[in-house]
Amino acid sequence: MKKNEIRRERVLKHVIEEYVNSCEPISSKLICEKYLENTSPATIRIDLNKLEKENLIYQPHTSAGRIPTIKGYRAYIEKNTNEISNFHFNRADILRDILIKYYKDTPLALHYIMQLLARETDQLSFVAEPEISYGYLEKLEVFKISGEKLLFVVSLDSGLNKTVILKCDHNISPQQLKVIVRYMNDKLVGLRIYDIQNTVLDEIAEKVTEENTILKQFLEELQKALSEISNYYIHFDGNISFLEQPEFNDKKSILTFLNFMQRQDYLINLMKKSEASSWSIVMGEDFSQPEFTNYAMIFAKYEIFGIPGYLGVLGPVRMNYAKNIAIIKDVARIITETTKKGMVVPKK
Repeated sequence: MKKNEIRRERVLKHVIEEYVNSCEPISSKLICEKYLENTSPATIRIDLNKLEKENLIYQPHTSAGRIPTIKGYRAYIEKNTNEISNFHFNRADILRDILIKYYKDTPLALHYIMQLLARETDQLSFVAEPEISYGYLEKLEVFKISGEKLLFVVSLDSGLNKTVILKCDHNISPQQLKVIVRYMNDKLVGLRIYDIQNTVLDEIAEKVTEENTILKQFLEELQKALSEISNYYIHFDGNISFLEQPEFNDKKSILTFLNFMQRQDYLINLMKKSEASSWSIVMGEDFSQPEFTNYAMIFAKYEIFGIPGYLGVLGPVRMNYAKNIAIIKDVARIITETTKKGMVVPKK
């Protein structure tokens, strides 16, 4: 890479990092005085003009400094991937303490982890988890409510009841249904919903003979019912200090962001579609809706006692990516590693 290209990359990096800290357009004079003392302001202005032609930065009005574009943020993240990978979350001991202390209460552990994320990133943190996967089956009831429909009632040990109606293409008589449901309760009561979905039903199906088509058909319908009621649900941190950022200085911007938060299915589908290895980011036009192009979502997939979920932050595109990506990828990794079988042991 040529010397002037290397310098231009540095100029972009300094513009973005300064803008993240100040939320003010960045001038060539500031970059010269603070970072590139041996470079003339005229040279920096040439670099800024070239970066602007590449749509990496823009000038909000004549004589103002420069502000990063979405494309500029993307280029910054891509060019600094190695540097970002070398950043690490330095509060891992606190995270492990939370996991150990609340190892019997997964939702509470995730609640405290979400609060930790909010404090460390100064953004709106979230955890997306399968809503009922941690629960244990207390009772399964299935009723035939018409010639083609079955009503499934799944009762959990927590007292939560979930219902779903499915159109059934199989002709199961009420008497056959009663026998099968009694058999399934004998097999499934007391087991974790996630394990029933991902292991137990498959094991039962493997042992069912080809002649027992009614039971095979019912197992298929039960798997569909559990999938219907096990959708991911996003929990957000209740701390609203992130709204003190300049991007939320008027009622309209706050209402737009609140609407953004409420699009649960939309956000979950984005995460499933954009999921990468250790961390992922969705920003700007990735959201496919003009009103959301000024936001960014950094997230990572984790597993807690074998059950997968997502965690991350939502906020304006002006955020500290190096710090936030490091925190999110490390928190997800530590949760997964610490809760593997045999790893979480309460302190004596």
